[in-house]
Amino acid sequence: MKPLKSIAILLLCFSTLSTIAQPKKHVVIGYVGGYRGLIDTSLVNAKKLTHINYAFVNVKDNRAWLTNIRTDTTNFKNLLKLKKVNPDLKILISIGGWAWSKNFSDAVVSDTSRNAFAASAVEIIRKYNLDGVDIDWEYPDNIGDGNVYRPEDKQNYTLMFKAIRKELDKLEDETGKKLFLTAAVGGFKRFTQTTEMDKVAKYLNYINLMTYDYFQDSLGIAVHHTNLYASKKYNTLDYAAKAVADFEAAGVPAKKLVMGMAFYGRSSRVIDTAANGLGIKTDGKMRAGGFTFIKDSLVSNKSFKYYRDNDAAAPYLFNSSTRQFISYEDEWSIKNKCDYVSKMKLAGVMFWEYSDDKKEYLLNEINRDLK
Repeated sequence: MKPLKSIAILLLCFSTLSTIAQPKKHVVIGYVGGYRGLIDTSLVNAKKLTHINYAFVNVKDNRAWLTNIRTDTTNFKNLLKLKKVNPDLKILISIGGWAWSKNFSDAVVSDTSRNAFAASAVEIIRKYNLDGVDIDWEYPDNIGDGNVYRPEDKQNYTLMFKAIRKELDKLEDETGKKLFLTAAVGGFKRFTQTTEMDKVAKYLNYINLMTYDYFQDSLGIAVHHTNLYASKKYNTLDYAAKAVADFEAAGVPAKKLVMGMAFYGRSSRVIDTAANGLGIKTDGKMRAGGFTFIKDSLVSNKSFKYYRDNDAAAPYLFNSSTRQFISYEDEWSIKNKCDYVSKMKLAGVMFWEYSDDKKEYLLNEINRDLK
């Protein structure tokens, strides 16, 4: 019996060590847009996500505000049902966004307003039994979409997260449930210069880098909008790997950084057909659409030709007849980003926005690469 007992103990030890040695699961955070109205949650594949960030909650009268309360509350109820499919799924409210960041600066300008704003945000979590708060302030000390802004935003941004974390901690003590605090941040160095990201990071579980919507309007040229690396075909000002380096240099640990991915394209009309449009002067915007549309309707369209910029790890389409240039993500660029996330030991990936790829071509690629 003793040899068998020894073997059993060894097997138990090996099993325990194997469990401990398992690598931490990468997060896969999907932004789901409720600002349009009711969400068809039957199309949301909960098994392929770790977190859903519900976009958006407004900032009004110095409070977190459900502008579309009828549809928002129905959406919360339906999103919570997804936990039956994936009990580990976390559902957060995302406050702000491009259109609803106008009032952040006023809402957090003083101790009194900050504490009231923090309490209002966490009250939504309490009321609807959600899992946390994501702040998408676009951008502190920057005009954004016509925002109120002031130099004090730099410090107040930090103090805002401190106040929200304090309220979340109180709710955690009451419920025994772990609650998350995250931020969506500009994927460029300027964001680190108007914030105190080393201090902010201490209050956050994850920092979602919006490594997309890269424009070079000052030059007026067609560029990649969500490239991993710099292109050699034009003077690249911003790209995802640079954003990671900039935020790490600002004091953010790699383990809290989440790489952003665009599930939609950006398109311009260029002035001539040289260089297949890339790096060429533009004379107007054009429609691109979400990835499912791009893959099913444009990549297969003989009017468009598919190209890869291997230096930038970014694909693009060009229609020489209409001079339409389209920058977007595909399975190839997603794999490159996922490989980078693993190599750099980042927390994981996030994407905007779920409904742009209803057939889940890109989400499936993420799950293959980060399984």
